Formats: sequence, structure tokens, C-alpha cells
Amino acid sequence: MNRIKGILKSKLTGNVAIAGLAILAVIYTIPHSSPDSNPVGMALDRVTASALADASGDAGEDDIATGWDLANLDNARVDSWIKLFSTDPKVKSRFALWLGRKSTFEPMISAKLTERDMPQDLIYLAMIESGFNPKAQSPAKAGGLWQFISETGQRYGLTVTKKVDERNQPAKATDAALAYLSDLHDRFGSWYLAAAAYNTGENRVGRIMRQVTGSEKGTDADYYRISSLLPRETQDYVPMMIAAATISKDPVKYGFADAGEAMGE
Repeated sequence: MNRIKGILKSKLTGNVAIAGLAILAVIYTIPHSSPDSNPVGMALDRVTASALADASGDAGEDDIATGWDLANLDNARVDSWIKLFSTDPKVKSRFALWLGRKSTFEPMISAKLTERDMPQDLIYLAMIESGFNPKAQSPAKAGGLWQFISETGQRYGLTVTKKVDERNQPAKATDAALAYLSDLHDRFGSWYLAAAAYNTGENRVGRIMRQVTGSEKGTDADYYRISSLLPRETQDYVPMMIAAATISKDPVKYGFADAGEAMGE
């Protein structure tokens, strides 16, 4: 799904990329590597040897012990998004809105994730898709909490007509999104790859995985191995999700009020 179209419509000036944070249609500046560097190589350098060896699409014991049930692979782009979300005044104010809305939808989403035995941290995919705004609509006509385009929403049982648009009904949209993500995980064997496919399309991710690794199924670390071949927005999709999760798990550490006290709309 192309929910963050243009996240990095960047013009490199020195070592800084001017990034379009298309979520909520506001432009911000995001630190980037120099034009001569290899961001994928830099990212892989920061993934530990054990993570590369052990990542299997599910969180490891260390992640679970520290409150993660998605893999929390160290990556420079995650660090960049954490910095942006927590230090840029305009972006930080917007992220505070997302934290404030989270409490409204978390019980419902959490219960549905539990029913399906899916990682609770997938709630942060909805966070970066819509900012927990069930009426959000993208320039590409994606809609709702999980930002479905019409075709995918209908494929997963949602009614999308001029009179009725179930993409905007949080519970029904969540059922559809989790069914879709579950199918993607079954296909690719990794929640990172499933998230990438959710953003840019499963056939594209499948084709790139076959090209790079010889198989569609892979590990979370494979997301960073294929990153340079993904659309620019998808290269930052998982880093955004992990950055949002990192802040949300300890908002006070990053200068936000406790999630339950975060400012509302």
C-alpha cells in the first residue's frame, strides 16, 4: 500500500535530504546519509551477527523480554525517525496526537491481534498509516485506520461504495488488515517483509526477494537486504514503524507525556 507516498521525495543538499512526510501532508527535514554512501550497507553493518543468523520473521527471546514481539533490529534509519519524531517541533506535535489517539483504538486492535495470535506491535503499522485517524484519506484514495485502497479492502471483505465505505469502520477495517497481514506473513515468513508488502504490494516484494535471495520466504533481516530495490517510501516504512513503537513504549524518555496523557486533537 502506498500510504506514505513521497516520504522521501528528497533533494540531497550536502548530507541532508529534504523529505516529504506525506502522512498528514506536511513537509519536514530528515537527516540522511551522504550521496556517496550505501545506506543499505550501513544498515546491515548495524545489525548484529546474531540477529542476522537468528532472525526468522518473529521476535527473539531478548526482544520479548524487553517488551517487543516484533524484531527490533538496530538500523540507522530507525534512529533517524526516532530523532525526527521526538525533536522536530512540528513533527513531535503531530506524533503527540497519534499517541493521544492510540488509547482509543488499542483495546480493540489488541484484542483482535490476540485472537489471531499475531504480534501486538503491529498496532504501530496502523499508527504510521493513519495516525489512528479512522477517517484518514491519502492522495492515492486509500482510506481508514489501516489505509486500504478500494481493491484490497474489497478483496478482504470490506464494502466500498459511494454510500458505504467500511474502510472507515475501525473494527471491520482491522479485521481486514489483520487477515491481509497474516496472509502476507504466511507468504514471506517475516513480519518486516509482510509490512513492506502491505505498503508496496506483495508481487513486487516477492519478485525482489526471488531476485536477491532466490526465495520469496525470508527473515526480517532480508528487509534491509532488499531495501535498496524497494520504492523509496517502502525503504523507510519498517524503520518508521519501529521508531513509532520505540517512542510509544517509553514516551517520557523521548520527551512526550505518558501515552495516556498525550494531547488529543
